[in-house]
Amino acid sequence: MDHPRGLVVKDVLRVVGASARPVGASVVGHLRVALSAVAAMALFVGGASALATSPAFATRAPRATVSQNVEPPFGRSLEGRMATLFADINRGSLTSAARLYFPESAYVAMKTGRIPSPATDYRDRLAAFYRLDLLAYHDYIRADGPATFLGINASATDAQWIRPGWCENSIGYWHVAGVRLVYRQGRVVRSVGVASLISWRGVWYVVHLGPNPRPRDVGTVDSPAQGRGVAGPAGGC
Repeated sequence: MDHPRGLVVKDVLRVVGASARPVGASVVGHLRVALSAVAAMALFVGGASALATSPAFATRAPRATVSQNVEPPFGRSLEGRMATLFADINRGSLTSAARLYFPESAYVAMKTGRIPSPATDYRDRLAAFYRLDLLAYHDYIRADGPATFLGINASATDAQWIRPGWCENSIGYWHVAGVRLVYRQGRVVRSVGVASLISWRGVWYVVHLGPNPRPRDVGTVDSPAQGRGVAGPAGGC
């Protein structure tokens, strides 16, 4: 889990207005989605208060049931968690989506002694980006009408063990980049990326929904595409 130095993001939408969806058979790269403050308040359950306060993020990690070095499964387990994430994005459930996010206590344990104030970094950068990205993904997906989740496009061979000491972390973990959420709208199949998942005690959690790093500090949809897209690439941490 890379830590871009000097980057602090507050829960505000810094650009007013919505960006247009690219037109064509293939949509590549990062789509920067700028939502107006009025639209943001209307999109997610809880409105402005949901943006101004931290939702039900898992401040404490689940009770340890497996060793940290056990790789979380792909298959039905991962697809089930990503199906829940897609449903939360689609219906605008910020609080429910927060339960799929990497727990604060685990992040603090990983980063203590490696970066200044891990708890502040979690709240003001990681969790803040996640909230903004959830809004952007919701806006992007719902722009073309009702969407039905089809599954994920992911490669188990892309998962990598990040050893203790790498990427400013004192605890090792599994990492996989570029898992794709595949869905149908009418007769068109589309997909969006989940930039980064990491493990804690045998469970995959989202740590970066949109790209990290990103060109601007706004909610950003990662690699939207028509079709299933391309999973990955492997790498990063």
